Amino acid sequence: MAISKKIAGFLSQASWIRKMFEEGERLRAFYGADKVYDFTLGNPDVEPPAAFKEELRKLAANPIPGMHRYMSNAGYEETRRAVAEVLAEETGLPFSARHVVMTVGAGGGLNVVLKTLLDQGNEVIVLTPYFVEYRFYVDNHGGVIKEVPTGPGFQPDLAALEKAITPRTKAVIINSPNNPTGVVYGVGCLAELGKLLDKKGEELGTTIFLISDEPYAKIVYDGIELPSVFHFTRNSLVVTSHSKDLALPGERIGYIAVHPEIDDCDLLLEGLVFCNRTLGFVNAPALMQRLVAKLQREKVDIAAYQEKRDLLYNHLVSLGFEVVKPQGAFYLFPRSPLPDDLEFARLAQKYNILVVPGSGFGLPGYFRISYCISKQIILNSLPAWTELARELGLK
Repeated sequence: MAISKKIAGFLSQASWIRKMFEEGERLRAFYGADKVYDFTLGNPDVEPPAAFKEELRKLAANPIPGMHRYMSNAGYEETRRAVAEVLAEETGLPFSARHVVMTVGAGGGLNVVLKTLLDQGNEVIVLTPYFVEYRFYVDNHGGVIKEVPTGPGFQPDLAALEKAITPRTKAVIINSPNNPTGVVYGVGCLAELGKLLDKKGEELGTTIFLISDEPYAKIVYDGIELPSVFHFTRNSLVVTSHSKDLALPGERIGYIAVHPEIDDCDLLLEGLVFCNRTLGFVNAPALMQRLVAKLQREKVDIAAYQEKRDLLYNHLVSLGFEVVKPQGAFYLFPRSPLPDDLEFARLAQKYNILVVPGSGFGLPGYFRISYCISKQIILNSLPAWTELARELGLK
């Protein structure tokens, strides 16, 4: 076999998202793009804010000598300082540039964090449903993933989480606003979660890190304030990217932020910088670091996403689909009307509707809709959803 048995096994379970997107390519070629309703990829259709384009023009017209050379593996000092300044404002904590490591997106950042923290056989807890790549990221660094079901409304089930913690537990990964559900974890939830991890760490004589994956942190609706995990446990790290808030997914630019009072802060930061280098990232993209330094208070038009959410959510609910209304991100995660979510996804294709089965996120019986697509495609899809609901006996 050309590849390892392990990777061959992973390929067979890896990415329903990509499989469905490829099916969409086939259908678009046959029916035309306007008649295929592809809700598979979380790939924003919006353009970056005007401030991004302005800064890009300025930099192109006035290049900085040496701007394409290597820099510190942690990233440019001015970029890390700009990130830290906003974090300090938002949290009231003494963040400085030294607490920030610029990374190749959130995916790169998570791999750096896990490489730094994990010994062989350490457990990392994730809450189902979850972004499936976590499973492979943890495995990359010798860890073992441990899935814990969420409770009503996809909120963390703290009792189930407590039972899952063992002396081998090294970290818990959370994602709020969540992919695939769109739910947000509130102050009460995070406060109890922080207390639980600190308490269990003391009982077991270990440190249990809270890793918060936050690429959707600026995409929240209905006036909701997103609480910072840094307020609830000092053993916390935030990993994020500008893929969604600045609509720059292809630029692969993000960062790790470490709580200023985290255990063994200096050693941890040294480890993160070392792993950023030795995993082969070396440093985050230089050009993007220069640009995002000036854009830490910018974001895309959230109102446009909320309009799409409401349009699709209201229609699906009116048809009889069971859906938890998302408070952030740009996903819906309805319950599948059929017990087999794979069978439902295949049936939806009959109407040129492409969704991702919940099995791809560790929770069968549901399906994910990504509504970061054009409003017109969503409008075009509504009659197809109605016909699908009618065939299923919902309408």
